[in-house]
Amino acid sequence: MKTVSAFIAVSGALSASVAASPAVTRASKITPVTVKGNAFFAGDSRFYIRGVDYQPGGASDAKDPIADAASCKRDIAEFKKLGLNTIRVYTVDNTANHDECMSALADAGIYLALDVNTPKYSINRAEPEVSYNAVYLQSVFATIDAFQKYDNTLLFFSGNEVINDDTTTACAPFVKATTRDMKSYINAQGYRKIPVGYSAADVDSNRIEMAHYMNCGDDAIRSDFFAFNDYSWCDPSSFTTSGWDQKVKKFADYSLPLFLSEYGCITNTRKFEEVKSLYSTQMTGVYSGGLVYEYSEEGSKYGLVSLNGNNVKELDDFNALKSALAGTQAPNGGGGYKATGAASTCPTKSSTWNVTIAANQLPALPKDASKYFSNGAGKGPGLAGAGSQTSGSKTIQLADAASGAVTASGTAAAAKGSKGAASSVRMGESSVAPLVCGLVFLVSTIFGATLI
Repeated sequence: MKTVSAFIAVSGALSASVAASPAVTRASKITPVTVKGNAFFAGDSRFYIRGVDYQPGGASDAKDPIADAASCKRDIAEFKKLGLNTIRVYTVDNTANHDECMSALADAGIYLALDVNTPKYSINRAEPEVSYNAVYLQSVFATIDAFQKYDNTLLFFSGNEVINDDTTTACAPFVKATTRDMKSYINAQGYRKIPVGYSAADVDSNRIEMAHYMNCGDDAIRSDFFAFNDYSWCDPSSFTTSGWDQKVKKFADYSLPLFLSEYGCITNTRKFEEVKSLYSTQMTGVYSGGLVYEYSEEGSKYGLVSLNGNNVKELDDFNALKSALAGTQAPNGGGGYKATGAASTCPTKSSTWNVTIAANQLPALPKDASKYFSNGAGKGPGLAGAGSQTSGSKTIQLADAASGAVTASGTAAAAKGSKGAASSVRMGESSVAPLVCGLVFLVSTIFGATLI
C-alpha cells in the first residue's frame, strides 16, 4: 500500500536434522505458479500478474477479506469484469478458515499474493532488534501454514516498503533474513515451493541496490522474486516520458521475476495508459506485470469501486482499467524472458546505501524459534493476539548468512568457514546500532505490518 512497512526479519541457524513432511494432496483445478529464470510460469505458460491490491476497510479497519466469504464472492464478480488473475491482500487472520473464498477465487482463475504480517505482529523499524523475536516468527510461519495448501496462493511478501528512504537502508539485512527463513520454513515442512520475496517502496535512490541485495549470495538466502511500488507514470505519459524505459534498462540483466506490487498514479485522470507498455515486449523481457492500487475507495482517491454494505459502485477508474486490460493482451510465447541468469553482486556502502553488516552475515534466528522448523508453528495468534513488538531483546547476534538455511531437500546448509553452524552464531562488531533502521517510532500500522 502507499506505505512504509513496519515489517522486518528473521535468520536461520537451523538444525540439519529437520526433515521434510509429506506434501499435501490437492484437488484444485488451478495450476500452481512456479519460477523459471526471471519469470513466473503456470505449467508451461508464462504467467503475467494482472491484478489489484485488495483490502476493504483500509488502514483504519484491519480485517481479513479472505475470511469473509460473502464479501469475497461479491468482489470476485467485479474482479472477473476487470479480467484479473491476481489480488494482493495485506492482512489476514491466520486462525480463520479461508477455504470458501480461496476456492471461489480458484474457480475464477484468480491467485493470491499475500503479505504475511499484521499490525500487531510486525517489526518496529525504530527497534528492530526488540521486535524481531520468536513470537513474531511464530505468527509469520502460522500464516504460511494457513495458506500453503491452496494452489492459487501465488506468492508471499516478506515485507512491504520497509526501506522508505536512504536513512532506513540499514533495515535490509532484516528483510533478507526474513525472506530466507520463510523459504527455510516452507522447505522444512515439505510444502510446495511457494515463491517468497519483497515489495520495495517507490524510492529511486536505493531501489536498484535493494533489488541486487535481495538477489546476491547463496541461493538459500536470495529472494524468489523482487517487486516494487511505482507511481511514476502519471497520465498522460509514455514509456519514455515516465522513465520506465530507463528502469527496464537498469534491470535488464536481473535474474529474478520482477513486477509492480502497486501502480496507478492519481495526479491526473487515470486512464491506465501504462498497461499497454507493461504487457508489451517493451517490458516483458524484464517485468511480469503488476497490481493496481487499489480495489476499494478508502479515502485516498485510489479506489476503483465504492463499497456500501453489499452494494458495489463501479467508479470511473474501474471502467478505465477494465478498458485498458481488455485492450492489452500479453505477448505470445515466453515474452522475451531469460531462462537463466546469475546472482547479483551485493551493493557496497554509499551515501544512499547504509548497510554496514557484511554481505555474508545476517541476524541469527531468535532464541526459541528453531523449534518451529522441526515441530511446525502451531496455532497462530490471529488478529486479536497480544502482539510481538516488545517480546525481544536489544541484543542481536549475527551468523554466516546461509548457516542452517533449510534447502528444498529438507537439509540445513553447512556454515561457511571452519566453525559449525551453531558455533558460527556470534556477535557482530556493531551488532545493535547498524540494525536500528530509523528514529521514528510507529505512528500507525497498516496491512501487511506496514506504516502509512
